[in-house]
Amino acid sequence: MVNLSTMPDVNVTSTFWRNYRNLIVDKVLPYQWAVMADEQEASLPDDPSSGNSFEGSEGHTLRNIEIAAGLAEGHHTGYQFQDSDLYKWLEAAAYALKYRHDETLKATADRLVELLAKAQAPDGYLVTMFQIDWPQERFKRLRQSHELYTMGHYIEAAVAYYEVTGSRAALDVACRMADCIDANFGSEPGKIHGVDGHPEIEIALPRLYEVTGEHRYLDLATFFLHERGTNPAFFDEQFADGGSGNEMLDADVFPRKYYQIDKPFTEQTTAEGHAVRVVYLCEGAAHVARLTGDAELREAAERLWSNIVRKRMYITGQVGSTHEGEAFTCDYDLPNDTMYGESCASVGMAMLARRLLEIEQRSEYADVLEKQLFNGAISGMSLDGSHFYYVNPLEADPVLSALNPDKKHVLTHRAEWFGCSCCPANIARLVASVDRYIYTVHDGVIYSHQFIANQADFGGGVTVEQRNNFPWDGHIEYTVCNRSGQDFRFAVRIPEWSRGRYALLADSKPVGAEAVEGFVAIPVKAGCAEVRLSLDLDMSVKAMEASPEVRVDAGKIAFMRGPVVFCAEAADNPDNLWQYRVPATAVLDSAEQVDARFEQNLLGGVETLTVPAHVIQAAGSDDADDVLYRPAGQQVCRDASLTLVPYYAWANRQDGQMAVWLNRENA
Repeated sequence: MVNLSTMPDVNVTSTFWRNYRNLIVDKVLPYQWAVMADEQEASLPDDPSSGNSFEGSEGHTLRNIEIAAGLAEGHHTGYQFQDSDLYKWLEAAAYALKYRHDETLKATADRLVELLAKAQAPDGYLVTMFQIDWPQERFKRLRQSHELYTMGHYIEAAVAYYEVTGSRAALDVACRMADCIDANFGSEPGKIHGVDGHPEIEIALPRLYEVTGEHRYLDLATFFLHERGTNPAFFDEQFADGGSGNEMLDADVFPRKYYQIDKPFTEQTTAEGHAVRVVYLCEGAAHVARLTGDAELREAAERLWSNIVRKRMYITGQVGSTHEGEAFTCDYDLPNDTMYGESCASVGMAMLARRLLEIEQRSEYADVLEKQLFNGAISGMSLDGSHFYYVNPLEADPVLSALNPDKKHVLTHRAEWFGCSCCPANIARLVASVDRYIYTVHDGVIYSHQFIANQADFGGGVTVEQRNNFPWDGHIEYTVCNRSGQDFRFAVRIPEWSRGRYALLADSKPVGAEAVEGFVAIPVKAGCAEVRLSLDLDMSVKAMEASPEVRVDAGKIAFMRGPVVFCAEAADNPDNLWQYRVPATAVLDSAEQVDARFEQNLLGGVETLTVPAHVIQAAGSDDADDVLYRPAGQQVCRDASLTLVPYYAWANRQDGQMAVWLNRENA
């Protein structure tokens, strides 16, 4: 079996993604650094549920690190996890430096690592709020403290920075952090038998193990995963002596299942509580399961994935149905106008999908990953790279967002920053690392599961070039070269949205192999110069409907073309969006009835759909609109059309209404 690298060297050539990745280097990372370093002011939305509810939540993120390092004086400002925003920024910078070396970015990142080394306590601890103002509460308020969450994000950043730049200084800080956590947590007598209220360290430690080979880190991650929920009263026991006097640390308004501690993780059957915590926990479990062969952890991660994807996920991939705790609610409860759909949760779902693909090569995982990449995750960032969404609704109205308190969390324009600004840097690190999400290598098979044009080197004389204009065009070409001395197989995903309607050729001949778990595998012989593959996917426009169990979407449809979900905006449609009705002919025969065209000068270059529609209006006298209720049958229709744009690109023009799910006219 040929020795293929599981981390190939991938150069992204996709026009779509290259534009985004260049934006990360040229605009996003400099902007985010300037805000966190107090070099640029940014306005915050007036929304307590989006993390602006504590005084001083705007934070002085870099200044907190400087105070902890003894280079400045003052008290900590911002949230207890404020440091983690800088750590995600550092991780994004690491990935960006791999594809675009930028001296200024590299110098800034190096200075940050040097500063963090100075701020770190002698025993390896590094969470600035506790070092500056609350040292007596260290590891004593784990329900709310986010200490392990915060250090976990640095460990992830350090691993990435070490992998890209070889920075031993960054990795040493991470190892000292992990050693500090290992000295304080574990099953041994005298250690804390408990977990952090926000999973993340479970993701970080396996990554640190992989680059260091230190098995203690993997063992510690395994401990945290199996410890979670074994003592549901753990957090309460930590608070038995009374409050700390810190509002953020003492806040407790949610039940135990919100923190995934009401029962052992391996016994949980449904996704409960804070959406990001659930998907982070599952990601850590999947990674540890792959490294250790722990069947219980794998089964738990897959079980919760299944519950999310089949019963609790939006058509765009977003998860989290309520602003109360940014949480899941129950099966099929998927409101469009009051949902949360936090950007971090979409990033987490993408990361979880990748980890599950490493265990088992099922197209379902790749389908959801694709859904996140082209819809759920990138919708959280504006096309100019300096405005962001924390909340991602599927229906919005600026009037209701301004006047209805239940919808105050739903913004119809992206914000410059947030007090709790976890999402902007999280989106940046996903986009900057998208080259790691294109292929999975397992048992001598290269699985190509994302249609992102690239050139990849798998080592040993094996290279792959993928060419396409995806997601606007479904024609995909590959050139697979095998100059090694052994055979391997190259497997191409057939996405769910094109299942049954595709054409795959190898060297101009039809490939007769059947898809297995959504992948068609082609043998590549040893020493062959190249194999040329051509894949044509069904890119016809499809009208989608939700399960009849989803109450809010009954009688509604949404439109997709390929993986892209579309929406209607007020910028293109003059009437209230709820007054439009899409006739049954357009629904049943959408490929023929809907006009799809690419508009180069709109929203950075996007596909638009024009859908035939009717607009419902009241009939009768001039004052008919003043009648709130009337006998049925007094409405009239006029012919119209609806223009739809990709959901990810909404709210980049004028402020106004938006809807993904549209009313369907009865046949």
